[in-house]
Amino acid sequence: MDVFNSFYGLIPVTIAQSLIVSFVVLGVMLPFRILSFPDLTSEGAFPLGGCVCGTLITAGVNPFLACFIALLCGFAAGCTTAFIHLRFKINTLLAGILVMTMLYSINLRIMGRTNIPLFTYDTVFTILAGPSANFPWTKILIVGLLVALVLGAMLYFFMSEKGTAMRAVGASPDMAEAQGIDVGTATIIGVGVASALSATGGSIMVQTQGFADVNMGFGILINGLAALIIGEAITGRQTILRQVLAPVIGSLVYYQLISFCLTLGLAPADLKFATGAFVLLMLALPNLRRTGGGVQIREKIRE
Repeated sequence: MDVFNSFYGLIPVTIAQSLIVSFVVLGVMLPFRILSFPDLTSEGAFPLGGCVCGTLITAGVNPFLACFIALLCGFAAGCTTAFIHLRFKINTLLAGILVMTMLYSINLRIMGRTNIPLFTYDTVFTILAGPSANFPWTKILIVGLLVALVLGAMLYFFMSEKGTAMRAVGASPDMAEAQGIDVGTATIIGVGVASALSATGGSIMVQTQGFADVNMGFGILINGLAALIIGEAITGRQTILRQVLAPVIGSLVYYQLISFCLTLGLAPADLKFATGAFVLLMLALPNLRRTGGGVQIREKIRE
């Protein structure tokens, strides 16, 4: 009963956190599923957005404007990754690693130190909600509305002509180019928007937790991937609606699972290992089903 009560008490907090992280999961899904562009920039764009937003807020900039500037910085980071890949023919993962590594130094330069407290400054939540800004359900309402707006905009775009062209680039770049689609521009914009979403999540996160930290993105990519896999297992990927909803649903479910593991007594230091093992299992499960648990593999080896 104590475990259930603890888990129930954490539900509002984990819902608010999962909605914020869903921006990162959307940023993982867009290049990975829509553009077939495996990218690691999100792990650097998330703290970039937080560091930029935190620095601007402490400098007296309006929190809404600070979030928008953080979004633009994330967009620039994603565009840089795509440009490096397209211009210098560097592997997408390596290009993302290079940008992510450089962003760590850039974040330190932006803040001038490793972390910045924001407890005494106005945030988006204090401006919109006033005294009730720190209530979890207030944050859920505000972030939930923003997530709904982003999902609506993504659905509208991907069902439009330009959105269909971007999806065509991910499905078959050669065919898309044969149809007169500018593959390079679509790739740069798509990866840029993905990193902009991650940076937006970082800018909201720092205002929720009350501080910006240069290490806040550590491990966020594997969490996003785990959430995406869970979401796709629940919703499927047969339609663009399901594909767009999968990151949000997966994020909600994933963080409830993490919360439940913590209430059962799992040490926080073990969560990364558990998450990695879970992702590995989810990725390997379809192949294990196709091979009948390894029977076909053993038969091929014997042959």
